[in-house]
Amino acid sequence: MIEHSVSALSQALAARKISSVELTQLYLERIARHNPTINAFITVDAEKSLAQARAADQLRSIGQAGPLTGIPLAQKDIFCTRGWLTTCGSKILGNFISPYDACVIEHFNSAGAVILGKTNMDEFAMGSSNETSYYGAVNNPWDMERVPGGSSGGSAAAVAARLAPAATGTDTGGSIRQPAALCNLTGLKPTYGVVSRYGMIAFASSLDQAGPMAHSAEDCALLLNTMAGFDERDSTSLDRPREDFSAQLKAATGEKPLAGLKIGLPKEFFGTDERSGCSPEVMQLVEAALAEYRKLGAESVDISLPNMKLSVPAYYVIAPAEASSNLSRFDGVRYGYRAPEYGDLNEMYARSRAQGFGAEVKRRILIGTYVLSHGYYDAYYLQAQRIRRLIANDFVAAFSQCDVIMGPTSPSTAFKLGEKAADPVQMYLSDIYTIAVNLAGLPGMSIPCGFCKGLPAGLQLIGDYFSEARLLDIAHRYQTVTGWHLQHPAGFD
Repeated sequence: MIEHSVSALSQALAARKISSVELTQLYLERIARHNPTINAFITVDAEKSLAQARAADQLRSIGQAGPLTGIPLAQKDIFCTRGWLTTCGSKILGNFISPYDACVIEHFNSAGAVILGKTNMDEFAMGSSNETSYYGAVNNPWDMERVPGGSSGGSAAAVAARLAPAATGTDTGGSIRQPAALCNLTGLKPTYGVVSRYGMIAFASSLDQAGPMAHSAEDCALLLNTMAGFDERDSTSLDRPREDFSAQLKAATGEKPLAGLKIGLPKEFFGTDERSGCSPEVMQLVEAALAEYRKLGAESVDISLPNMKLSVPAYYVIAPAEASSNLSRFDGVRYGYRAPEYGDLNEMYARSRAQGFGAEVKRRILIGTYVLSHGYYDAYYLQAQRIRRLIANDFVAAFSQCDVIMGPTSPSTAFKLGEKAADPVQMYLSDIYTIAVNLAGLPGMSIPCGFCKGLPAGLQLIGDYFSEARLLDIAHRYQTVTGWHLQHPAGFD
């Protein structure tokens, strides 16, 4: 069963070939066996999971099941989940039991899905390697000495090792797409506002977006059907007609099923700059994937995103500024960690935050506070917002020439644990191809496109606003003629 896709598992449950309790128990046993070495999960509660599974089986027995009823899923530990420890990978929330569900969790509960556990992540989603978590680094199942990417590294590792058939992630600057690329998964970051942020612990409110992580585009479509939708509790949620993303996956017909599709190739993605350029091995796999798309009938056009080079510096002004504001609520007063010893209220604030936050979070809070301070707001934050608009305008111009933009997801395959931990700039450059998508609020996804020395690489697809269905279809057609997404790491049978 662990080889089955989400859609295949749904069919097996519908045909009564297996019960949700049996399926959930299977994955819980795998988590118990493999999580001590992978460290993909922070919290597992078998009693709660099996109770949900029994309820799902009851729904199926009375004919009230949907596609995800009884499907076990891993949830990133950034989503508040009633009765579950919700830590966001931080010591400061190490004792926080959420009293309510995030909108995403509500949707999955309504669909009858089962929560297998809460997955490890970079602290407050700040990181590209899953090494900043208070609960320890996550190991990449493809090579246990390498990172799985971040911040959704726990979700990526769990699905890659088949400890869960699919998982949720969040993407602020590439945190779904980059770990998907490094762990041989399909990961989708929807258009900003398509999935509610209510109950998703905020890092950078204008950038954060939740999305699905699975083995295939078909499975991501199933999850997005449940995740997407308007939520009046989230002021940034978009009130749009609901879409059936699965229904729009078209069966590939004819020799040229993608005839007429124009793929934009930004010259900025295919550069040779030593600091930001893609490794030759990854680029070779990207070129091979593009050749496959041409066989399917697509044509490529050269485009330019001239302000792409400014995306990383703009992001690392805007995101820390928003983080410094969002994280001010964690003060040791109402909930979360409180320092055991302090003299007065100000000392309690200072000690609780100093002891509760990790080094990377402190770094970004300090940067954010600085760029928002009097005398620097105009010079840094306001300027970064202007650059953000220029980047968004570049994409608008690009989509007048093409239907989808493609390129590498990450400039390299998974790097070794600790390799970039001492150099924040090199760590930040891991997201050089993904950050601009968040700044513009566009949908983007990563799909497996091959291996370099046994390590997976990803092809990034970027679409125009609200083109998730088309992106999923384009990815699905590639996956019907290739088998990269079906490969699994050895040692986790």
